[in-house]
Amino acid sequence: MTNTAFIRNLYSKCKMHGSGDAQVVISDGELFSLISIAISDLDWSFNELGVDPVELPNNSYYQIPISWFDSQANVNVPSDLVLNALSACFGKDNDFGLFIENLSALHRRRVKYQRILSTQPMPNMDQIGPRVLLEYGGCDTTLLANWMVWRKWIYDIDNRSAQETGYLFEPLLASCLGGEPVGSRNSPVKRLDSDGQPTSKGRQIDCLVPTNNRTYELKLRVTIAASGQGRFGEELSFPVESQAAGFIPVLLVLDPTPSSRLTELSNKFLESGGEFYQGEDAWEHMEHEAGEVVSIFIENYIKPAIQDIEEIEMPVLQSINLSWTDQAVEISNEENSYLLTRS
Repeated sequence: MTNTAFIRNLYSKCKMHGSGDAQVVISDGELFSLISIAISDLDWSFNELGVDPVELPNNSYYQIPISWFDSQANVNVPSDLVLNALSACFGKDNDFGLFIENLSALHRRRVKYQRILSTQPMPNMDQIGPRVLLEYGGCDTTLLANWMVWRKWIYDIDNRSAQETGYLFEPLLASCLGGEPVGSRNSPVKRLDSDGQPTSKGRQIDCLVPTNNRTYELKLRVTIAASGQGRFGEELSFPVESQAAGFIPVLLVLDPTPSSRLTELSNKFLESGGEFYQGEDAWEHMEHEAGEVVSIFIENYIKPAIQDIEEIEMPVLQSINLSWTDQAVEISNEENSYLLTRS
């Protein structure tokens, strides 16, 4: 019998994160829709599970507007119905708990970012006025003022995007590998001094998997244009310090593009008794470690998003139009339009 306390805890984890103004809580209707999507992804039988499927506007999660999910808050879905569905799915395969927890985490972050896009205020001249000294006189003053406001708004939005992605991306990958991120304060991997002896200072770990004694360094890519020699020196020391702490260091790089820096870094991992996976090998390694159920989450939600955007070739940037009204911000080119509803 499925543990009731565990299912209720899973329900709470899927429903909300954060606190105060930053808290995001999804409705029972939204969560029940996500469960229905997950069951379809896994190709399980709704009848066998005793779960009534939700009528979805599209079988692909990424093709369903956030506004549709918002509308599910108005659908009467009792919490017991959601709990029973979670229990039935978890009873079929325990890994469903991780699948739905990850899908819910992805959805909540997307909901939160839509709110940011909807409410991020237009910058005022008090914030950006002094910057005019760098370009004043180079063009019409009204054009310059509009250019400064647009780029500040885009800068603010991009910063928020990076922040929210940081809270989401590595923890998702880590959970799929069967581990979790570890901060420097509680890390079992310690920095080494000049004599190679461990100090009291810990190293942040992208993913620690205690069951197989691995420490992962997770990267989208490693390019020649690294962040600086000091930072790269930090990256080179991680596998050495992981090995000294008794762990197997693993470098996992999703982008297949080679570089001299990547060669140097991967060699350091291998020299330290570790492993290196890149490109398709990295995806295959993740899916192998994830298992049958969670590997489908990787295939449906992480891999296509990363690969599709990486495959876009931009030898010349397209011209795009930006327009702002009280109701929406619209980003468009000759073929397509992206509308950000404002509130």
